Amino acid sequence: MSRRSSDKPAKRSAYEQAVGLLARREHSARELKTKLRSTGRTGDEAEQAIGRLQEQRYQDDERFAASLARRRAAQGYGPLRIQAELKSHGLGDAAIRAAIAVAAVDWAASAAAQLRRHAGSARSADAAERAKRAAFLLRRGFDAATVRAVTRAEPGDPDLGLD
Repeated sequence: MSRRSSDKPAKRSAYEQAVGLLARREHSARELKTKLRSTGRTGDEAEQAIGRLQEQRYQDDERFAASLARRRAAQGYGPLRIQAELKSHGLGDAAIRAAIAVAAVDWAASAAAQLRRHAGSARSADAAERAKRAAFLLRRGFDAATVRAVTRAEPGDPDLGLD
C-alpha cells in the first residue's frame, strides 16, 4: 500500500519539537535554540517556542543549571569543571554560583573519593606520584587548594575521608 501525500503526518512545530526534547531531559535555552536551528527552524521560530516554554515553566535555565551541577558532582567532577560547562550553556555567573551552591557538595570529600577510585588508598611516597595525582584531580575540575589538601593528606585522615 503506497502512502499518499495527504497521509503524511503534519510537520511538528518548533514548540512541539522543543517539548519533545525537554521530555527527555532538561536543556538550557541556548542548547534548545541550537537544536531547533539545526533542524531548519529560523531563529525567530526557536525564540518564540523557547519564550512560550519559559512562560509555562517547562524550560528554566536555573533548574537546568542545578540539575547539571548535581549530575556532574555525582559523576565526580569538581566545581571548576562544572562552572565551565554551565558557562558553555550561556548561563551567567550568578546562576552558575547558585547552581553549584545548591548542589551542596563537600568538594574535598568528593576529590578524595575520586583519588581513591583512581589511585587506590595507599599514600603516595614521592613527589612525582603526588604530582600525577594532583594533575588527575585538576583535570577533573577541583581547585588547587582542594587538590593540595587531598594529595598531601594521610590515608586515615577523617576530615577528607581517605582510608
